[in-house]
Amino acid sequence: MKKIPLLISCFNLLSITVFAQIRTDSLPETVNLNQAIDFALRNQPVVRQASIDEQINERDIRIGLAGWLPQVTGTGNVQHYFKGSPVAGAAGGGLPGGTNSGDISNLSTLGLQANQVLYNNDVFLAARAARYSRQYYKENVVSSQINVVADVSKAFFDVLLSQKQLNITNEDIIRLQRSLKDASSRYQAGVSDKTDYKQATIALNNSKVTRKQTEEAIKSKLAYLKQIMGVSKAGDLTLAYDSSRYEQAALIDTNQTLDVNNRIEYRLLQSTKSLRNLNVNYYKWGFLPSLSAFANYNLIYANKNLSNLYTNTFPNGYVGLSLSIPIFTGTRRLQNLSKARLQEDRVDLDIINTKNSLNTEYVQALANYKTNYTAWQLVKENVELAKDVYNVVSLQYREGVKTYLDVIVSQADLRTAQLNYYNALFQLLSSKIDFQKSLGTLTPQQN
Repeated sequence: MKKIPLLISCFNLLSITVFAQIRTDSLPETVNLNQAIDFALRNQPVVRQASIDEQINERDIRIGLAGWLPQVTGTGNVQHYFKGSPVAGAAGGGLPGGTNSGDISNLSTLGLQANQVLYNNDVFLAARAARYSRQYYKENVVSSQINVVADVSKAFFDVLLSQKQLNITNEDIIRLQRSLKDASSRYQAGVSDKTDYKQATIALNNSKVTRKQTEEAIKSKLAYLKQIMGVSKAGDLTLAYDSSRYEQAALIDTNQTLDVNNRIEYRLLQSTKSLRNLNVNYYKWGFLPSLSAFANYNLIYANKNLSNLYTNTFPNGYVGLSLSIPIFTGTRRLQNLSKARLQEDRVDLDIINTKNSLNTEYVQALANYKTNYTAWQLVKENVELAKDVYNVVSLQYREGVKTYLDVIVSQADLRTAQLNYYNALFQLLSSKIDFQKSLGTLTPQQN
C-alpha cells in the first residue's frame, strides 16, 4: 500500500512529460503573409492528404519490392485414414523402407517452404516503377502546396483590401460628421438653409451603411482565409500589413519568358507518361517466363495409433527451380498491350494540350499584371490630388465661396481615389501571384 502514492506520482510525471512533448501548432497574435502560408502548408487538409498519398505510395512500392525477398511458408496437416492407408509415396517419399504402409492409418506432415524469385515480370515492373511513382507523388505534394500558397496569398490580400476599405470608410464618416456639424451650425446661424444639413445627413447615413457592409464582408473573408489555412479553432485573426513593403513586393520583371518544364502540371504529366511507358513494357515482355528457386523441408509422422502419431519422425528435404511459361492466355496480353499503348498516346495528347493551355495562361497573366500595374501607377497620383482638392474646397465652403454640393463631390472623389488605390495595389499583388504561377516560379520554398 505504501507504494501506491509513489506509483501515482510516477504516472502523473509521465503524463506531464508526454503531453509536454505534443506539439501544438498555433498562430501568433498578429499574422503576416509568410506566417499564414507556413501555417497553411503544415495544416491545410489538401496538403496533408497529398503527403499521406505519398506515404501510401511508398508502402505500395515496398509491397511490390517485397516480391524480390525470400518468401518462407510453414505448413502442417494431420490425416486419419478410416479406409485404406497411405502408400509410401503419399508423403512425398518420406516413409523409409521397411515401414508397413498397411499398418498406417494416421499421417501428419509439418513442412517449411522457402521460395526465391529469380525473375518475374510483376516484381521487375515494381522495381522499375518505384523511381517514377515516387517522383509523381512528390510532385503532387508540390502541386498542392503551390495551389495553397496562391490561394492563401489572394485570400490574405482580399481581407487586407476590405480592412483598408473599412479604414477609409471610417475616415470618411469622421469627415462627414464634421461636415454635418458645420452644416448644422451654419443653418442655426441662418447662413444656409436645411438643404446642406439634409445632404450631410444623407451622405453620413450612406457611409454608415457601407461601413456595416464592409464589416460583415471582412468576417466572411476571414472565415474563408481560416478555412484554406486549415485553422480549425474559432476566434479572430489579426493580419499584419505594411503598405510600403507590399508596394515593393508588387514589382516583378515582366521580361521573363515561359518554360513549361518549370510548371508542376507539365512535370506531373511527364511522370505519368513514364509510368504509362513502363506499363507498355510490362505487357510487351509478358511472354517471358517466370523463374524461381525453392527449398522444402518436411517432417513426416506416421503411426497406426493416433496417440503415438508423433513418436517417430521421417524427415525429407529438397531444393529445385520452378519455371513458368505463359503459352496462351486467350490474347489477354495482346489486348492489354494495345490498351496500354492507347493510354500512352492519350497522355501525349494531354501534354500537347497542357502546353497550349500553359502558354495561354502565361499570356493572360502577363497582360493582367501589366494592366493592373498601369492602373496602380495612375490612381496612386489621384489620391494626393483628391486630398488637395478636398482641403481647398472644404476651406472655401467655410468661407462661403463654395457650396456644400462641392464639398460632397470632393469628399466622394477623395474616398473613391483612396479605395481605387488600395484596390489597384491588391489587384496588382494578386496578378503578380498569377504571373509567378504561370511562369512556374511560385514555390513553397519562397515563403
